[in-house]
Amino acid sequence: MSIFVRFFAWLLAAAVTFATLGPPGLRPHSDLGQDGEHALAFILVGLAFGLAYRQRRLAVAAVSVVLIGLLELMQFWAPGRHARLEDFLVDAGTACIGFALAAVADRVMSRSRANSALTS
Repeated sequence: MSIFVRFFAWLLAAAVTFATLGPPGLRPHSDLGQDGEHALAFILVGLAFGLAYRQRRLAVAAVSVVLIGLLELMQFWAPGRHARLEDFLVDAGTACIGFALAAVADRVMSRSRANSALTS
């Protein structure tokens, strides 16, 4: 299961990287607006990496914030893209929310397992 979650996390990171740095016409669009699309993408990235790297979640979250900043800065050199502080704040903040959701999910699952072990 862990290998699948890690594969999915890295696949999602690659898709977000392409959407961020690729040609604007190839980027998926929705009715969420730019901030909503960023929030959805990066909360999923944070959740996926938070579940994939449970033992090092805090370190992975810190590295993720740095890499999100670098990804935003790389847009200076991507044609048709613009680096914005607001995008970085939304992306990094929602990724951290995703990591927090992964931690909550882990805690709920471990409590559920502990309760089922006690009743068995």
